Amino acid sequence: MRICSLLPSATEIVGHLGLTDSLVGVSEECDWPPEVRDLPVVTASRVDPTTLSSAAIDEAVRAAVADGSSLYALDERLLDELAPDVVITQDLCTVCAVSGDDVASLCLVGADVISLNPTTLEEIAESVETLAERLGVPGRGAQVAAEMRETIAEVRARVAGRPHKRIFVAEWTDPPFAAGHWLPEMVEAAGGEDVLGRGGEPSFAVTWDQVAAAQPELVVVAACGFDARRGAQEADAIDLPAPAVAVDANAYYSRPAPRVADGVRQLGFILHPEVCADPGLPSVQVISRRRSRSVPAAPTAAIQASETPTPAQ
Repeated sequence: MRICSLLPSATEIVGHLGLTDSLVGVSEECDWPPEVRDLPVVTASRVDPTTLSSAAIDEAVRAAVADGSSLYALDERLLDELAPDVVITQDLCTVCAVSGDDVASLCLVGADVISLNPTTLEEIAESVETLAERLGVPGRGAQVAAEMRETIAEVRARVAGRPHKRIFVAEWTDPPFAAGHWLPEMVEAAGGEDVLGRGGEPSFAVTWDQVAAAQPELVVVAACGFDARRGAQEADAIDLPAPAVAVDANAYYSRPAPRVADGVRQLGFILHPEVCADPGLPSVQVISRRRSRSVPAAPTAAIQASETPTPAQ
């Protein structure tokens, strides 16, 4: 079977299913498992996040959406040459990847277009099972989904009965976006309360004044597509209303794939280190440069000024 994945989370799932060798093409953002970085790139973003600030990226994305332009360039000739049996993409977010409709419109002869659109933790697990079924490895899919569910359930059990910590998860920093889809559920599973997030719904723009009014004890910077270092860099110049820590959203939070379970483990440690072990994932403490008042002490022992990322799991 020849698989072309236009979605980083789908590429990750394919890797968990043991089918990495079946991949013939990926998107520019696909980076896990590491070996997929050497595969032909079929689609790339028209907005280069490496050269723009968060505010500039947001402005470019809004302009493209308002204009009706696609944020992604799809190499139709290369896709045709690769002759995939299966093309995997999504319809959940126009900012995240080429849509299933865009791919289907190419009328690839013999290609099965699969669109994955989970909005909750359980739907992520179900998408693993669905994709595994379509790719002919249902047993492996059931195993991966079960491991994901068990990891999250273990964290829930450890934090059960403990006071929920009030946090704001920033899916973007300039402007700030309150978390949506599965992220508020991740916070709840880890023994926290996302003060502005809306589970199962798209993320949405707010203001830092609104965040301050919600009185979070902690800000978790989980900027979509950014690792912990880049997230901290973008948040560093903002007058944050509470102590903050940046996490590797690109690997463990933003992508609807099995590694979100590791993100739940990290949140459990950040919020309740007395009962949750450190999973060793990247995190960077954020110190606001514009803050005129003194920075209060971090609310838990988990917030450390560590900038040493660990390899992707």
